[in-house]
Amino acid sequence: MQRVRHARVEVAGSVVGEIGPGLLVLLCAERGDTELQGDKLLAKILKLRIFNDAAGKMNHSLQDMDGLGHSGGLLLVSQFTLAADTSGGNRPGFAAAADPGEGLHLYKHVVAQAHALHSQVQTGVFGADMQVCLLNDGPVTIPLRVPPGGSASR
Repeated sequence: MQRVRHARVEVAGSVVGEIGPGLLVLLCAERGDTELQGDKLLAKILKLRIFNDAAGKMNHSLQDMDGLGHSGGLLLVSQFTLAADTSGGNRPGFAAAADPGEGLHLYKHVVAQAHALHSQVQTGVFGADMQVCLLNDGPVTIPLRVPPGGSASR
């Protein structure tokens, strides 16, 4: 996930999702991932304190970006290439990525939960050739992973 000043996703030259200040989250479903893992990941994304307070310290979450209860945008983009394995040569392998049906199911689940829990949610288009434009703020880029049965971690 990346803290952004703004971000947008285009498909075939048309903007399909766009946010102002907030988080761009690149989501990758791997084989065996569950809805529970998606729920835990989303909870962490919404509550992680990575937005600056008046003193410049990371003390605010996406749901309280300014310390006054104002939330930021959340742009969720599917990206199976995060499951790339580059250990076997120069062409990445994607065997760890969930198959497209499973990936779509988990992506839709996280998106639905995000809409239920957060007021400003935008998305890309699952499986589409997307162009993602962003202005990273900081830069702040944080990898999150939820192991089976665990909580979100780096």
